[in-house]
Amino acid sequence: MDPVPHPASLRRAPVQQRSAERLSRILDSCAQLLDEGGYEALSTRDVAGRAGVPIGSVYRFFGNKRALVAALAERNLARYAERITERMTLIPEGDWRAAMDAVLDEYLAMKRTAPGFSLIDFGNQIPVGAPDADPNHVLVERLTGLLAGHLGRTPDATLRRSFLVAVESADALVRLAFRLDPAGDEGVIAETRELLHAYLARVLD
Repeated sequence: MDPVPHPASLRRAPVQQRSAERLSRILDSCAQLLDEGGYEALSTRDVAGRAGVPIGSVYRFFGNKRALVAALAERNLARYAERITERMTLIPEGDWRAAMDAVLDEYLAMKRTAPGFSLIDFGNQIPVGAPDADPNHVLVERLTGLLAGHLGRTPDATLRRSFLVAVESADALVRLAFRLDPAGDEGVIAETRELLHAYLARVLD
């Protein structure tokens, strides 16, 4: 996996390649343990053991497991943004339906394959970060910045509001799809795609 920006929630950012690799192992181990036992069972000691680092190395970067999981959510968002950016290079400018399909498809791909993502994604699933944090607003800001130019739109309040409604709706429906089927119910996903196309056509056609 290509490097991504270091999470803003770090106590201190690594300055050497060795430290960056250690941080990556810590986050990878956190993701694996989330899949295996969930958030409540997660401990910084277990993360350190899985990563093969001293417990002090975990606390060098994170004050507690809440901060550790928040950093994983930030890394997930950065990696998701990378995937969307790469997909946009293959989509003709102005083709918003293909762009929205890419946004949904890359999210589903990470949901199915990225360790820890099914529980934490961008921070929605468990309480991380500030009590008033709203990961979907953060996601909408990132998507607006990534997509507005490609779609020939101004990143104004109307576009942000439309993306927010679309993201919130898709978020709820994708959760439903994965409750019905661990791999994601294809019928619900198809309905989600159709709903997004119909709703966004008001603004993007």
